Amino acid sequence: MQNDPLADAISRIMNAELKGKSEVIIKPISSLILHVLDILRDHQYVGAYEIVEDSKGNYAILKLIHAINKIGVIKPRFPVKVSEFEKYEKRFLPAKDFGIIIVSTEKGLMTHKEAKEKGIGGKLIAYCY
Repeated sequence: MQNDPLADAISRIMNAELKGKSEVIIKPISSLILHVLDILRDHQYVGAYEIVEDSKGNYAILKLIHAINKIGVIKPRFPVKVSEFEKYEKRFLPAKDFGIIIVSTEKGLMTHKEAKEKGIGGKLIAYCY
């Protein structure tokens, strides 16, 4: 039994990046995983993905563009106020304005930069640089 499908998907992406593969299969998929993939695609860390419907459960085939240095989930999912983002940027990102932290807010998933601009906090989900 899987306890965290998002962590499994992100570790599959990181392992495929380290091996130099051009695509990776992510199974199982959920709406949270798809939203995270959309954010990573919008910030040009990964390429497009295709959802394949299977009788055993749907899965996604993700194209890699080899732009990821490190990616990981944040456990536990810390609740963060707008004023605390800088503390977590220092903890999870290597330099200022380098990389993204994905945050779950009441307005949906977004990067920490968008959350700061909108002035809302949330829970930390993952980071990528």
